[in-house]
Amino acid sequence: VQLQASGGGLIQAGGSLRLSCAASGRTFSIYVMGWFRQAPGKEREFVAAISRSGGSTNYADSAKGRFTISRVNAKNTVYLQMNSLKPEDTAVYYCAAGPRLTMFSDEYYYWGQGTQVTVSS
Repeated sequence: VQLQASGGGLIQAGGSLRLSCAASGRTFSIYVMGWFRQAPGKEREFVAAISRSGGSTNYADSAKGRFTISRVNAKNTVYLQMNSLKPEDTAVYYCAAGPRLTMFSDEYYYWGQGTQVTVSS
């Protein structure tokens, strides 16, 4: 499966962005989908993940209460709604597909190219 992330940009602190990740192929619904991010000079970190049906989600502590992951299998798309953005959310955001609902990046097989989110103070 090929993944294409979009929706990043420059936003002021306190603002909102919605990231999208479109998947090619007919097998989107068999994958757990996750969002990760990587800030300059830092390791890639888990943000959120959603089960195949969308019925289960998991969030990093930094994302809880501010970010919402969702998916529309009929559109082969997963979203990350980000509210109350902070400068520390600045990073390249990646979507990923894998077999298990996990926070570990090694367990995701497919990755998108990333979309830059920059939050100004």
